[in-house]
Amino acid sequence: QVQLVESGGGLVQAGGSLRLSCTVSGRTFTNYHMGWFRQAPGKEREFVAFVSWKGGNIYYADSLQGRFTISRANAANTVSLQMNSLKPEDTAVYYCAAGTIVVDTTRPDEYDYWGQGTQVTVSS
Repeated sequence: QVQLVESGGGLVQAGGSLRLSCTVSGRTFTNYHMGWFRQAPGKEREFVAFVSWKGGNIYYADSLQGRFTISRANAANTVSLQMNSLKPEDTAVYYCAAGTIVVDTTRPDEYDYWGQGTQVTVSS
């Protein structure tokens, strides 16, 4: 079984930054492509960012406009999301996800395992 644990969420003012981390245990980390999603109250879970198992392919949601950066450290079994220039509309629970075969990186059902989520709140 694979366990994913997110950390790094919190309350930040608009324009600030946060760095989320997700630590994976239970199986070989490099077996998995990794994604970040978020879900705001009353909304569907939406794609944020993706990194392939070796880090060679990285994709972002168009709406982020270059403010977020995903990275992975395979030696440490972690994937991170650096979030800059945060806006109130970035407020959501952020989830990391792992998948062995991910064709459409934006679809939550392409991923096999999920973390419990970490709350990010951006005040105006």
